[in-house]
Amino acid sequence: MLTDVLAVICGSLVGFILALIGGGGSILATPLLLYVVGMRDPHLVIGTGALAVAVNAFVNLAAHARAGNVRWTVGGVFAFAGVCGAFVGSSLGKAVDGQRLLLAFAILMLVVAALMLRPRRDGDGATTLDLRRSFGVGGTGLGVGLLSGFFGIGGGFLIVPGLILATRMRMINAIGTSLLAVGAFGLTTALNYAHSGLVDWKVAGEYIVGGLLGGQLGLRAAIHLGQQKNALNRIFAGLIVVVAGYMIWRQIG
Repeated sequence: MLTDVLAVICGSLVGFILALIGGGGSILATPLLLYVVGMRDPHLVIGTGALAVAVNAFVNLAAHARAGNVRWTVGGVFAFAGVCGAFVGSSLGKAVDGQRLLLAFAILMLVVAALMLRPRRDGDGATTLDLRRSFGVGGTGLGVGLLSGFFGIGGGFLIVPGLILATRMRMINAIGTSLLAVGAFGLTTALNYAHSGLVDWKVAGEYIVGGLLGGQLGLRAAIHLGQQKNALNRIFAGLIVVVAGYMIWRQIG
């Protein structure tokens, strides 16, 4: 019973952070499942977390689509290439020793923290795909999908700047469009892990319910906090560094 409650609370925290600062929150899904919910198998944690991230991404995608923020052609090219990468990445991840995978994940968390401290640059609004941009979008999608599948993360912190760099679309469009890829990558990873029996469906369901509740609270908080999001990004980046340090200590200590 306590495990069920903790899963909902942790899912709420991830959903809250995602809605509040617009990315990076899913990086906490794995350490929360490991050290708070108490799941032991790193591969089971990654598969379960990937499913929860995918469902929450698709829910948020629907909201952005209603607001007209999704650029479907660009998102489709990015997601298609990235799904191929996510399948390869998740297959490689299953073959890697769980403890080594967690150590590599902690190092990735430090990279995420550094990226979150960089100011986000808006594009000029261009989203038309020519041949050169199509290759750029597809290549970026393939690389991000590979990382997403390997570590079982959403990858939004890489997808958003990747879309802006490849197409020059505006930030709000990049955020909305990225959710299509986040959901597709997470679902590909989850199905690959589920095929090997590495998804805890009960915990995933509790995590998803918590994420939906937390997302609503985070959205309301984001509206009220407005321009303070840069400060929140710095605080959250600091939290990621602390959690990553703890994970590294656990793995090499």
